[in-house]
Amino acid sequence: MEPEIQSLAPRASAPGAAEAATPPEPAFGAEPLTLRPPESGFPGLHQVFIGNQGLRAGWSAVLFILLSFLFMFNLGTYVSLFLRKILHIRSDAFTPASAILGEVIWVLAILAAGSIMALLEHRRIVDYHLVGPHRLLHFFSGLAVGFAALSALVGAMAWGGWLAFGPVALSGAQVFRFGALWSVAFLMTGFFEEGSFRCYLQFTLARGINFWWALALVAAMCGSGFLFTEGQGIWGVYLVAVLGLAPCFVLHLIHAEGAGFWQAAWVTSACFGFIHTGNNGENWIGIFSAAAIGFVFCVSIRVTGSAWWAIGCHAAWDWAETYFYGTADSGLVAQGHYLNTSPAGPVLWSGGTDGPEGSVLILPTVLLLLLAVLVLYGRRKPAALTAPNPQFGSLRASTAADGSREPQTL
Repeated sequence: MEPEIQSLAPRASAPGAAEAATPPEPAFGAEPLTLRPPESGFPGLHQVFIGNQGLRAGWSAVLFILLSFLFMFNLGTYVSLFLRKILHIRSDAFTPASAILGEVIWVLAILAAGSIMALLEHRRIVDYHLVGPHRLLHFFSGLAVGFAALSALVGAMAWGGWLAFGPVALSGAQVFRFGALWSVAFLMTGFFEEGSFRCYLQFTLARGINFWWALALVAAMCGSGFLFTEGQGIWGVYLVAVLGLAPCFVLHLIHAEGAGFWQAAWVTSACFGFIHTGNNGENWIGIFSAAAIGFVFCVSIRVTGSAWWAIGCHAAWDWAETYFYGTADSGLVAQGHYLNTSPAGPVLWSGGTDGPEGSVLILPTVLLLLLAVLVLYGRRKPAALTAPNPQFGSLRASTAADGSREPQTL
């Protein structure tokens, strides 16, 4: 039987009894005690939606995705009319103007959705992996590593005869104009894709996911790809699913600290590869490499404490691939690129229509990218990735006073 809520007014007590009646301070790491109103009506339904950190992580992720698409649809409708009727720009062409406007729509959409979720969750929007030490340094370091990694990949392909260089496509002021425009476009790409996958979704899923939910989500992606995706690209998602299965299960069995972060990384990385199956010209290597690079970006968040390295690396990688070297990027060839290149030889090595990301040489390149992250930042203690929730306490409050951990659920 539930005890009645006693009056909060002080009562007279015997001398010396005040100290004995004072409740002890909660142990470090324990969830703060909070007075909650009695649950009337549907207590079970309340637990479905609300956990010890407020709105459960699964509902938060679903709501964020729905809000993002809602804002994107409304903004996209007006921007598409503006492009066609006022600027006479084809929205289906891969140009700097269409790329910038398209990415800005998505950035504004996730910014609006993230702001609403931050309000509901009693957080700041920068709490979603956008705070941390040395943010500016990490961003520029990511820029340098991203350009260097893509250049190493292109160099290896050219050395092996699987990529042919043609004449320079731009000259004079065009070099700087298109270079600047594509810089803006791919910076927006970094903000959108990292902001959605590695910022909000990674942060949110990590605070509430467990192995079985992670397995269910990855299996749902594989099943959806099997039923509705055409082509061989979906095999890249299958490979990510298989490679992440054993490590995440082991972390689950040993109740490893931080297991939720890696289980969330498995889900967000597989999802990042899965959304690329809709691009034209993608093969299974390109899909797998997208997911693998997404995992590297999750590792960078773990060791740097923020997504700024990932944002910089992502932007520089795409800029080098699309503008500087003029190769296909996930099956898309841009207008206004600096160098002219074309694939040569077997698709396995050249990537074919997918570009360098579809070449088997992308696999050692991703390993080198991971090695660069670990060499630069991996020797340090993993940064704290939690942000306080003023209403429900710290996200680190999953350890009870007796040392036991609460089971994580979405």
